[in-house]
Amino acid sequence: MTRALFIIDVQNDFTEGGALVVAGGSAVAAGVSALLAQHPNAYACVFASRDWHDPDGDNGGHFALSGEPDYSESWPVHCVAGTPGAEYHQALKLPEHTIHIRKGQGEAGYSIFDGVSEGGDKTGELLITNGVTDVDIVGLATDHCVRASGLDALEHGQHLRVLTDLVAGVNPDASEAALAELAYAGAVLATSDVVA
Repeated sequence: MTRALFIIDVQNDFTEGGALVVAGGSAVAAGVSALLAQHPNAYACVFASRDWHDPDGDNGGHFALSGEPDYSESWPVHCVAGTPGAEYHQALKLPEHTIHIRKGQGEAGYSIFDGVSEGGDKTGELLITNGVTDVDIVGLATDHCVRASGLDALEHGQHLRVLTDLVAGVNPDASEAALAELAYAGAVLATSDVVA
């Protein structure tokens, strides 16, 4: 068994004070850092994804450039490549060997599997290369990118645990529904105290 950690979109624009705030986002950043500090050898690989949207255009309709966003398919401008909003939250302390995944380059890109590493490798390929069989997932937002990334991990044959104390969502009801959907698809819902 080789376990990896997926840290989904713990970025300034998704935390308090950002363009698209997820309540509790800053606490998730601090909690993930504490988990990594307490269990430095728990994960063979750590993957951290970021929305890294193009500065020009609407990124495939993802940005509502005219009119109001519907907060389902279209969103306010956020996480534009190279801006402070796209950077990791300052409380998130990542290990040196972290594999950084950029997604949403010209498109919506909700799942970590939609992105590529700095070397251009896809997430699914990197899981195979590193012999990963099990994934723990944390981050933002439960009802959007955590959900999409978790469902894709299950489709890629991973044994998935969602660490429910280290995720936060946009909408409480939608977040509960997302966790239920993940569990129904085969994920284990657990708190971070299961990490050894």
